[in-house]
Amino acid sequence: MAGVADSSRTDLIVSVLEDAFAPLMEADPVAFRGKFRKMAADPHAFYRGSACLYYADVTGGEDPYADERSGRIWIHGDLHVENFGTYLNSDGRMVFDINDFDEAYLGRFTWDLQRFAASLALVGWQKALPEDDVRSLIGRYVRSYLSQVDAYRESEDDDDFALHLDNTHGPIREALVTARLRRRADLLDGATVVDDGARMLREDSSVRRLGKKERAKVVRAFEAYLDTIPEDKRFDRELFYELRDVAGKSGFGIGSAGLPAYNLLVEGYSQALDNDVLLSMKQANVPAVSRFVETRQVDDYFEHEGHRTVVSQRALQVHTDPLLGHTQVDGVGYVVSEVSPYEVDLDWSDLTEPDDIAAVVDLLGRATAKIHCASDEDSSQDLVDFQVEEAIAASLDGRRREFTAWVTDFGMDYATQVREDHALFVDAFRGGRIGVSAT
Repeated sequence: MAGVADSSRTDLIVSVLEDAFAPLMEADPVAFRGKFRKMAADPHAFYRGSACLYYADVTGGEDPYADERSGRIWIHGDLHVENFGTYLNSDGRMVFDINDFDEAYLGRFTWDLQRFAASLALVGWQKALPEDDVRSLIGRYVRSYLSQVDAYRESEDDDDFALHLDNTHGPIREALVTARLRRRADLLDGATVVDDGARMLREDSSVRRLGKKERAKVVRAFEAYLDTIPEDKRFDRELFYELRDVAGKSGFGIGSAGLPAYNLLVEGYSQALDNDVLLSMKQANVPAVSRFVETRQVDDYFEHEGHRTVVSQRALQVHTDPLLGHTQVDGVGYVVSEVSPYEVDLDWSDLTEPDDIAAVVDLLGRATAKIHCASDEDSSQDLVDFQVEEAIAASLDGRRREFTAWVTDFGMDYATQVREDHALFVDAFRGGRIGVSAT
């Protein structure tokens, strides 16, 4: 019977991955061979690259904790332990927060917590932590999340919480210090060359020069993007947005494999070479959760997936990149954002002891509550027109202990499922059953 069950599960894995990625696999099979080989490396890498499979599972399951309101808030959509890091916010402060909003959409608040819980359980297993310790860590994360939700209920300002140099410690503060020491000039020197007193994008295996027709399309898209920057985010310098160079870009991580993208170099604050600004213009993808829920009302709100990604990020992340915007190339939505030298991901490699991980998950739980509670009626969008913190608290009234146990049990059980799925995926990929073959 196990063989029949494995075969049925393999069929589901193959069909969900192909449904999600077929157009991109056809457009760039080499990129997807690379993506799938990275996913094959270990169960957590597979989990990171298969959010579509996660939503195929959780959207069909029972959820006794998300009601009509808390079941329709802005969610990150792909919350795992590696989607946290630093950025320089629009107020000039170095902040540690959740990053990568490509999968953001409206959905149940529980889905972000469940996805993170399974991710933490997978990492705990790969670090050979005892099961009781992993359960304790997930519970700690959920309790920290709920504590921050309560803090938002008691505060009149959803914009008053951030993780920064003055209120963090351990690996999170180390990431912030590392980011602070970064220099824009070093990023520019790695990505550009100076020719006749001006910077130009450096060509390498991931950067290609564009033909006249394609370049003209990208330039028009850049000009349209400028109109999507909010008035209060615009730099009061016409020179800042002067386009200096543009090139095609490839070679992204697991989540963005196969997505067409461009690098754009703009003048920046002045004609001095050390403050030019590097932008990324990347095609936005369909968010995984939207494939498994009713989307008509939400989709009508957006012009295209690039618009959806930008609106989502502005809702979820307070003080976003002032260069964040969207555009279209050949009718397809793209997201434009700065390639910042100040982005440093949380490094889990040296986090091996439960006590050290516990201090980190305390802060990650608070960061998760922040994106949920700052994305409601006080933000500029109007798809969520109620106070999220009140909706979540009402959903869990008198049931917080049971809810914590429910998320913990899900995280442990789903991590076991992911480890089994990973093995089935590797066999299916090696056997040529998934869109692009392993050879």
